[in-house]
Amino acid sequence: MERQDHVLVVDDDAEIRSLLAEYLGQNGYRVSLARDGREMRQALEASRPDIIVLDVMLPGEDGLALCRDLRARSDTPVIMLTARGEELDRIIGIEMGADDYLAKPFNPRELLARMKGILRRARALPRERNGPQRLRFAGWVLDVAARHLVAPDGVIVSLSGTEYRLLSVFLEHPNRVLDRNQLMDLTLGREATPFDRSIDVQVSRLRQRLRDDAREPRIIKTVRNGGYVLAATVERLA
Repeated sequence: MERQDHVLVVDDDAEIRSLLAEYLGQNGYRVSLARDGREMRQALEASRPDIIVLDVMLPGEDGLALCRDLRARSDTPVIMLTARGEELDRIIGIEMGADDYLAKPFNPRELLARMKGILRRARALPRERNGPQRLRFAGWVLDVAARHLVAPDGVIVSLSGTEYRLLSVFLEHPNRVLDRNQLMDLTLGREATPFDRSIDVQVSRLRQRLRDDAREPRIIKTVRNGGYVLAATVERLA
């Protein structure tokens, strides 16, 4: 029997929880529900989900704080729901480590499509034993098995799931300009919408991990009216 993907929905709106439980269940997902941060932690202790749908506006700890706490311990993909759909909410959510966001009210079909895209791309990244276990570039090493970076001075740098996927995309296409639509498609499975700054925020986070000066980046460079390029040679290590 084929394994069901497990999604944890965290939202204080009972109607939304019920709607998503029914819709996602009909589409082959195992669904767990939580009303707040306390119930979310209880659900995570009971079973690790494949993806989390997390509302920003929650009683007690809000979704942004919960996402930040979750990201410090796990690379489980997170899609954030924001009631207002304001750009600031979306940017802060991405900065806290969310993989994607969706503004309320939303169509469950769009949520499902984004979930499928994130899970498909997360699983398509190289993790095979017979593939390269480490990728070296600009003095850094990406440990594919452990999903973390090793800095030139030997310090281990943790990556969120989205940061890992974005860096993997750059390493798969070194010295090639990738525009925002390409990066969105390769990391999230969708095109950028007008005024969507989520890829720019993710690139900024990744530069911080790589100690790359945002004003004069050496590794991930900005190409005016073009996108971004990984300006480094990539060496595949056993």
